[in-house]
Amino acid sequence: MGAVIHVLDDALADQIAAGEVVERPASVIKELLENAIDAGATRIDVEIEAGGTRTIRVSDDGSGMGREDVPLAVRRHATSKIRELADLARIGTLGFRGEALPSIASVSRFELISRPRDSDEGTRIRIEGGDAPTVEAIGCAPGTTVLVRDLFFNVPARRKFLKSVGTESARVSEVCRRAALAHPELHITLRRDGRLGAEYLPAPNLHARAAGVLAAERLNAIEGERDGVRVRAMLGAPEKARAGAGGLHLFVNRRPVKDRALARAVSFAYGSVLPPGRYPSGVVHVEVAVEDVDVNAHPQKMEVRFAQGRAVLDAITRVLADGLGTSAWSGPAARGPGFWQPRPPDPPAAAPGPAADSLAPGDDPWGLAGTGEPSAPAGPHPVRPYAEPPMDAVPYASDAPLLADAGFFASLRVLGQVRKMLIVCEGPGGLHVIDQHAADERVRFDGLRRAHRDREVAIQRLLVPERVELTELEAALVEEQRDALLAAGLDVARIGERTAAVHGVPALVRRAPPERLLRDVLVELERQGERAFGDAIDMALATMACHGAIRAGDPLSLDECRALLRSMDAVEDFGGHCPHGRPVVYSVAFGELERRLGR
Repeated sequence: MGAVIHVLDDALADQIAAGEVVERPASVIKELLENAIDAGATRIDVEIEAGGTRTIRVSDDGSGMGREDVPLAVRRHATSKIRELADLARIGTLGFRGEALPSIASVSRFELISRPRDSDEGTRIRIEGGDAPTVEAIGCAPGTTVLVRDLFFNVPARRKFLKSVGTESARVSEVCRRAALAHPELHITLRRDGRLGAEYLPAPNLHARAAGVLAAERLNAIEGERDGVRVRAMLGAPEKARAGAGGLHLFVNRRPVKDRALARAVSFAYGSVLPPGRYPSGVVHVEVAVEDVDVNAHPQKMEVRFAQGRAVLDAITRVLADGLGTSAWSGPAARGPGFWQPRPPDPPAAAPGPAADSLAPGDDPWGLAGTGEPSAPAGPHPVRPYAEPPMDAVPYASDAPLLADAGFFASLRVLGQVRKMLIVCEGPGGLHVIDQHAADERVRFDGLRRAHRDREVAIQRLLVPERVELTELEAALVEEQRDALLAAGLDVARIGERTAAVHGVPALVRRAPPERLLRDVLVELERQGERAFGDAIDMALATMACHGAIRAGDPLSLDECRALLRSMDAVEDFGGHCPHGRPVVYSVAFGELERRLGR
């Protein structure tokens, strides 16, 4: 029997390695931006065509490279950032592994031109799809320019998984925005198909940069340090929070990261005013000693690990909670049903928020202090006060017999409502406690899914269309997925580069605020790459159902409780859980109760 194991040739190995680093045009630009920043650039110009699939050009005024270094820069694992194993424990640069340029060159028609400031001539190197490079002298300005044409031309399987030009362009814009947020001293321009898409002029500090880049958000500045962890943040108001963390920009030592634990630490700082799973918009910069963070935990360097993870997360939450005036980690029981009603709009002459320098510990930008029972603060943004859910139960006197011929839930006798959250029922074999929100959410989800399957989702037209300001990626999704959104009952149209108008919502969830409904559904559709399209639509429908369902804290009459029970019997494939996986009902047999009570 011959050998079945063989060594891959260099070209194939490079393409496999490229798959870990170069996922889409935005991945290329991220790597090139990091190289330019590490080279000390003060200005970086980015140009793309066809979302970056046809052409990418990144030019900087950094230190440049000489004739000897240029050929080495496109060899795998050639780097000026580290020299020995110990250097991996104290990385202070954005790039360090020497994988970016060779990975990009292996899946594109690649050209790099570079010249140091102290040299009279530059060097140009060309590589086509990982073939042997050609190197020549050239006249050029100091700095480095990288030109990438026909990305994935030799890897068609990878190219077919790219999204539309609009979506890929939006992802490139997001990469440039993150670089601008992390480095306020930089002048960054982005041109798309020959037109200026964005320009970030140098700003005096991180807070000023965030205020400029996220101008559509009302942000408040917070700054503090605890246990060697420095936190500088610009965070949005709680009612603007989103279902995903897409609006929250996180940085560790100026490196953009996507980290669920960090995002949750920020969310915890808001205490009970944020429901689980929702995250504020804004920017959070975390600075720790370089030896206390591992930036080599992800091929695209988007995740980090801390030597003292719990201590870092605790410090972040406590610094932010001090600035927000909240009690961190407050449980959901303190959250009242009226809190998430929209706040009144700003009057035309509203006074500006706190200065973008810092908030002293204990400041309370949105009146969140005392979240158990806050009073509405003065000013144009009062927080609606709320009280704890009532501890007393509401009994329902009923002589109605148990109905043997009805469905299971309709056959139960309703005994009462507890804490305006739970419906307690009696059945032939025991007691059944029903979560009214989870139950109604499951009923509405079933109705939406069946109507979507039959292409019969009823739409409630809005008397006045609601305008919604979106991110570029959200706006691209609205345009791309308009038919899918309409089929799910959301009639929404893009009316500007970053503006959409909601004309109608599913009739089953007409109580839901249109803006929040659209944003949360877009979060699910944006995650489509992580799951099948049908599953993404199911999650979008589940999000809609959640928004339109009865809430914890809504008082229900006896007839309303009975109507909910009857509707539960009509659900296909009930399964005992809401579409997000929470149990709908908890049952206790009479025999178990008797044993517990010693009878």
